[in-house]
Amino acid sequence: MSAHHAETLTAAPRQAAPPKLELAGVGKEFRSKRATTRALHDITLTISDGEFVSVIGRSGCGKTTLLRTLAGLQSPSEGQILVEGRSLWNGSRVDSSVVSELGVVFQDANLFPWYSVADNIALPLKLRGAGKRERRERAHELAKLVGLAGFEKSYPRELSGGMRQRVAIARALSTRPKLLLMDEPFGALDALTRERMNAELQRIALATKATVVFVTHDITEAVFLGDRVVQLSPRPGRISEIRMVDFPKPRDFDVQTEPEFGRIVRELRHALDRQE
Repeated sequence: MSAHHAETLTAAPRQAAPPKLELAGVGKEFRSKRATTRALHDITLTISDGEFVSVIGRSGCGKTTLLRTLAGLQSPSEGQILVEGRSLWNGSRVDSSVVSELGVVFQDANLFPWYSVADNIALPLKLRGAGKRERRERAHELAKLVGLAGFEKSYPRELSGGMRQRVAIARALSTRPKLLLMDEPFGALDALTRERMNAELQRIALATKATVVFVTHDITEAVFLGDRVVQLSPRPGRISEIRMVDFPKPRDFDVQTEPEFGRIVRELRHALDRQE
């Protein structure tokens, strides 16, 4: 037997990479002098690398609470959250090294009005001490990715709502996050702009191979974008249903005319209606 063969036989088996995100028994309570409100209960979910997971549910079911907990903005009351096998929370303390690997986009773009598009995109890199050249090159790269090439020197007041959200998405991607968390990012846009942004987000997610958790009230949007749709029950939010969406990507809007697409949307809507 050759030495190489013997080494191959005795080598330790290769360990599979951990899931991108794991939630195990995650719950959240808000306490005041008058009452205790349970917002989330026993959320258990595993998300794979490169997966796009949409989260839907009625208003007040805990969708935003869940996303803020995943983003490191508020601690869970119980349970564990792992990002690539690393714990996001140690009790009520967040691991800043894990949080730094997350990108977050909210409904409001929250851009600095005195910063240009390029400076807003590169702000997380500036906060990390990156040099001007690196920031400039990354901002230009991402402006092109999100369809804002040529607008790098513009200011937020000169942009439409959809363009401002593109800047917010580019900013969230600037540090090459392991996980992109999005809370109703297109909720304030008109219907046509929102549809266009759905197509753009799909393109960007595929181009960057991003793992995305996407909170929305719009069932059609959730199904169009998601590889899976996770439905939360009314408060306290529990996972009441997980629906696979097997249409290949990239998807164009013609997929919404497919009978199977309509069936998924209807069944999710009926499930929400039964929760009233």
